[in-house]
Amino acid sequence: MYQSVVILFQVLSFLLYDCNYYLSVSFLKDITQDYRIELPTKNIAKYSMEELISHFKLYSEGFSLDSEEFYYAAEAPKGEFGVFLETDGSNKAYRCKIRAPGFFHLQGLNFMVYNHLLADVVTIIGTQDIVFGEIDR
Repeated sequence: MYQSVVILFQVLSFLLYDCNYYLSVSFLKDITQDYRIELPTKNIAKYSMEELISHFKLYSEGFSLDSEEFYYAAEAPKGEFGVFLETDGSNKAYRCKIRAPGFFHLQGLNFMVYNHLLADVVTIIGTQDIVFGEIDR
């Protein structure tokens, strides 16, 4: 309950104070013209040496992230598909862990097969539609 109230206060403070800046045109212009993240257009890259170098460096090296941990979950047809990235400040991920939806289904298998026969395990796995290729990693 306490954590929910804290989240609500954060949302309200964002809506009252910070939201106007993020919805302004200058913020969007700052983001879209940062060529360390976004590629310059072809016309700009043809006639500007700096933008051509930025284009080349972005394609050859990629962009660097701070030393942090990232987790992103997306909804897949069979459940939640999560990707965990840990970076060390370089342009390549230090660690990448992919959590496929089959992991969540497999966690409930112990509860489902309790006091059942071994032949029932095959049927229960079939009803869960687990793809063992994504769990095998």
